[in-house]
Amino acid sequence: MTSLRFALNHMVAPQKSAEAFFDLARQLGIKAVEIRNDLAGNAIIDGTPAKRIRDIAASAEISILSINALQRFNEWSSEREKEARELVSYARNCGAAGLVLVPVNDGSGRGDGARQANLRRALKELLPILADAGIVGLVEPLGFAICSLRSKREAVEAIADIGADSTFRLVHDTFHHHLAGEPEFFADRTGLVHISGVTDAKVPVADMLDAHRVLVDENDRLGNIEQLKTLVSHGYRGFFSFEPFAATVHSLDDPRAALMASLSHITGASDGAR
Repeated sequence: MTSLRFALNHMVAPQKSAEAFFDLARQLGIKAVEIRNDLAGNAIIDGTPAKRIRDIAASAEISILSINALQRFNEWSSEREKEARELVSYARNCGAAGLVLVPVNDGSGRGDGARQANLRRALKELLPILADAGIVGLVEPLGFAICSLRSKREAVEAIADIGADSTFRLVHDTFHHHLAGEPEFFADRTGLVHISGVTDAKVPVADMLDAHRVLVDENDRLGNIEQLKTLVSHGYRGFFSFEPFAATVHSLDDPRAALMASLSHITGASDGAR
């Protein structure tokens, strides 16, 4: 099987400073990370200058795949435009290649027709902002039933309709792919993969939440290994970024051992059946 490239999302250890987070990646032999703008008391939200993040990354010899994320991107407004411009500027100045775009996820904006129109408007508005800065927009459909963008196909069609294939790519999130139940993968349109597992045997799929998302191991219910193999067999050659949200992961004093175990499981299982 093609050699897999892994990355770390800062959500693996949100309590760690930017320096400690980048060092964690370095210790694991991981060469790419995602930084976030939703971690209280941490970069970016604490005012850390973009140049400082760029310098930390350069010192650790690690590339920054994305800033995660512009929330409610498909509910366009003057406020959203301001947020987008600020995040794109930060991404450019810190050396991040992309900006993750997360849709409205509160039950609103789901109506057929309006949902698609809102998505196209937001993509059209974002297109020049991203293109002028050389930043890729990473559209991440969410599998929750209340989300305004669950379908990767809808995202792909909207991107094609506005002629923006070179600026926008998909985020394939293994958790959200499982929840959405969408059979198609769109590996050729995917720019980043988020990986996490669910091991709680009691929670129904319809009730799975971010709080259930742990590191992938042999008890995973989401079919991560099968998803990974499908993406690779269909030509995906990008990064697989660890993004667990469970408190049991975040509370680890040193997540390195747990991450090493998950890495070993994924690579071993992926190579076990070619």
